[in-house]
Amino acid sequence: MKLTINNETAYLYTNNKEIDSAKPSVVFIHGAGFDHSVWTLFARHFSRHNWNVLAIDLPGHGRSSGDVLTSIEAMSDWIIEIVDHLGLQRVALVGHSMGSLITLETAAKMQARAVKVVLIGSIAPMPVSDPILDATANRPGSAHAMLTSFSFSKRNLMGGNPNPGMWMVSDSMRRYEEEIQAALDVDMRACNAYRNGLEAAAMITAPSLMIHGDADRLTPLRATQTLQAALNDARFCVVPGAGHSLMVEDPNLVLDQLKTHLLS
Repeated sequence: MKLTINNETAYLYTNNKEIDSAKPSVVFIHGAGFDHSVWTLFARHFSRHNWNVLAIDLPGHGRSSGDVLTSIEAMSDWIIEIVDHLGLQRVALVGHSMGSLITLETAAKMQARAVKVVLIGSIAPMPVSDPILDATANRPGSAHAMLTSFSFSKRNLMGGNPNPGMWMVSDSMRRYEEEIQAALDVDMRACNAYRNGLEAAAMITAPSLMIHGDADRLTPLRATQTLQAALNDARFCVVPGAGHSLMVEDPNLVLDQLKTHLLS
């Protein structure tokens, strides 16, 4: 589905279905340098179970036009514009990595309109190291390789995807390469600059779920404690043997967790 927001095209994957405001709705928000396609499995499942699914491409990503937004706050405001444009009064929000920060900010702003929250691979704050920022700005190929390497557990770098014939490392590299060069750098700097995560978490009224790999090297498990403590009503799920790219490292477990949380 394509919408016009602020004179630019906004793309939402809806599994080729029209939005029905009478149905429950879930918004999927991708991480830095990616697009809606990381959510295909999960969006299709909930669509088949009579949900509105909105797997969005942020501005300047995937099929959405416009400049890449430079702050988590601006990305959150854009998400709310999408939800308002579609006339949805209550939505669940699911975000991965940078998308989890956008989810925190959006849920805090929406208050009771955000009925469920899922944070995948999330910490707050979410600092990005200087070597990574230097690479995203000046050496995009190196940045893609570096982030891909760090995104998977050491075990899963060698393979292990439950879907036969899929090489997770190559898939990650291709996703980065298909985005415009500026997107990853701007996204990473937005993550690094965002300081409102814990305050936003404390304002969230919806039941929350955090899903985290115990071998995550980008947002280490030990760094999740402050965010867990800030959330008012949160459940925490640790995925054994998984890194930061949970939606491909253990898609079935992530889907089961989403079903349990969103359908309860």
